[in-house]
Amino acid sequence: MGSRRDRLSHARHLCDGRGLDGVRGAHDPILAGLPMTAQRLPSQGRRLRFAAIAALALTTPLSARDSLGVFSNWGAFRDPGVPRCYAIAQPFESDREGDYRAFASVGTWPRRNVRGQVHLRLSRKLAEDAAITLTVGDRRFELTGGGGDAWARDKAMDAAIVAAMRAAGRMTVTARDSRGRRFSDRYDLTGAATAIDAATVGCARVTS
Repeated sequence: MGSRRDRLSHARHLCDGRGLDGVRGAHDPILAGLPMTAQRLPSQGRRLRFAAIAALALTTPLSARDSLGVFSNWGAFRDPGVPRCYAIAQPFESDREGDYRAFASVGTWPRRNVRGQVHLRLSRKLAEDAAITLTVGDRRFELTGGGGDAWARDKAMDAAIVAAMRAAGRMTVTARDSRGRRFSDRYDLTGAATAIDAATVGCARVTS
């Protein structure tokens, strides 16, 4: 399940509630009653971070999402209805005047035999045939994508990106937008490895 069409379908499940045409800030999920399952009682800063991460993850009623934990800048969630599990984070730096609400995710769909798939929702709409470069630590990857989304080119690249994420402190995705301007979305990878592991374990017992 590595084709661009398949990855586009998966991206729709992780967008901000408006599909691939959703504009940044157009949809604000209700967060009341959301369970907090981080290992420690969060400070105000952790609560705000949790709310920000959860707002990325929730696109359907609250009962359809299980929080698997928040680990520094990353969260892990399970959607038992699909089923799917994923680690997700928002960039610490991106274009505030962008077209979309940016995020990075690593997802697993066990019944579709998709595991560790990297998906980046970019802050701006891509220029047609734009080069998309992901830098993770000292590793560079040329991604594929379109509209406001980018993915690894195949499963081998997914695995290489996830391995690099486990070892690096930051990653940056850079491309050219539909107006011809270069832009970058930057992510802090603190907590990413733990969130990825939590998402993997969260779907480990799902069978086809």
